[in-house]
Amino acid sequence: MSLQLAEQFEANEQYEQAYEEYKKEYEKNPDDLGLLERMGHLSMILERPQEASGYYYEILKRDVTNPLAYEQLMTIYENTDKYKYYIYRGNKNSIEGKLEYAISDFKKALSHAQDDEAQVVMTRLTLANLYRQTGNTLKAIDEYNLILDYDNLHEEIFLQLADIYMQDEAYSSAIDALMRGKSKGFDTDRINEGLAAVYLKSGDAKNAIQYTKDELLKIQCMLELGDVEEAYSKLNSLPEEYKNSPKFYTLQAQYCYSSKDFEKALEYIDEYNKISPNSPLTYQMRALVYEEKGDEYNAHVNWGRYNMLRKNTDIAINEFLNAVQLKSDDVNVLFTLADLLTEQGDTNHAAEYYDRIAQIDPKNKEALRKLALFRESIGDYRAEVDYLEKLYKADKNDLNALKTLAKGYEKIKDKDSAIAAYEKFLELVKDPTEYKVVKEKLDKLESTQMEDSVGLLDKIMGFFKKDI
Repeated sequence: MSLQLAEQFEANEQYEQAYEEYKKEYEKNPDDLGLLERMGHLSMILERPQEASGYYYEILKRDVTNPLAYEQLMTIYENTDKYKYYIYRGNKNSIEGKLEYAISDFKKALSHAQDDEAQVVMTRLTLANLYRQTGNTLKAIDEYNLILDYDNLHEEIFLQLADIYMQDEAYSSAIDALMRGKSKGFDTDRINEGLAAVYLKSGDAKNAIQYTKDELLKIQCMLELGDVEEAYSKLNSLPEEYKNSPKFYTLQAQYCYSSKDFEKALEYIDEYNKISPNSPLTYQMRALVYEEKGDEYNAHVNWGRYNMLRKNTDIAINEFLNAVQLKSDDVNVLFTLADLLTEQGDTNHAAEYYDRIAQIDPKNKEALRKLALFRESIGDYRAEVDYLEKLYKADKNDLNALKTLAKGYEKIKDKDSAIAAYEKFLELVKDPTEYKVVKEKLDKLESTQMEDSVGLLDKIMGFFKKDI
């Protein structure tokens, strides 16, 4: 009954009584965002901003993206606490994707932090994360390094800074950041495992093995150090549950690679790919195996796919170009290369590879469709129609191809063939709306004078009489 009574009091502008009734209901439903909003609103009406701020803060604890809560908190603190005002405004801009505005707000908040260490650290940490999101890693690093001068930090700060350095392959700086964490009292498993990962990545397996407790990472270090047979023995003696880890299969592959058992290595890479599908590491490992086998073609293909996933498009294209020079009839690779060239805007070059696919597989609908689109884009409508005719012959139930062909005939002013194509479309189409639209178009076309630009009437009339 409290909720209905509260709403009645509120409707009658009896705000104090409404507020008390809402509070009673809130005690029974503490996670009800609607109640929190009502109490926050009434607190503002009753000029109790501190109570209102508490309710809006509770909303944000449950829904960090709630714009109303941010707006109300900004209103509460605009003239009383500039630090909080800019913090809440920055958070609102951040969740709305306005990262540059958010950065400006947090910098302003920092100027109002009044030497409060907790406020300064939190604000600089937020700035560092915003700089990372905007790709400004140098400024992010500056913020992290300023934070490290303070006490009472969290190990996550040192790990985040090390991660930035790792991404730039600045391994010594990453190690220094983590060592600073240890000197600040964070001699924790996470810091030590972070150190092990950095050392291993930098090629220093000897130091890496000293910091890790991870059995699989220890085995990887042993392999790197040349203790191959001992590592393999340890790997095969691990409990069964380790076989659910992708790293188990990469280590098996690494052992087989070092033992030059390349076929077995590829089998383990396939097992890894089942657990972590389409990972760049899959293609990197395969490329290395194929290089050792002397299989240049598959090495180039896998380096190409590796670089595709890493967004190194120019390198990927170069790898695929090298691959097709060695073997020019792999349709999947030709498609991948042509699609990458298209993405890069090199449509002329891409068309060469779509054409090669069509020569290998004359009924390849996707290649024919791509070639028709390319010819249309350069205004070569006759060539477009040639490809569309081939596309139609490849699948006479492809209504979209048939309708596109009809439009192509219109472009080259081949009225009779266009009419024949539209008529055939109407025989096959099931959608009544689509039927009506095309029927109207056909009726209009039949009553339109169109100068024949094809030249040979036999050619105009022959295609559909023969093939439909």
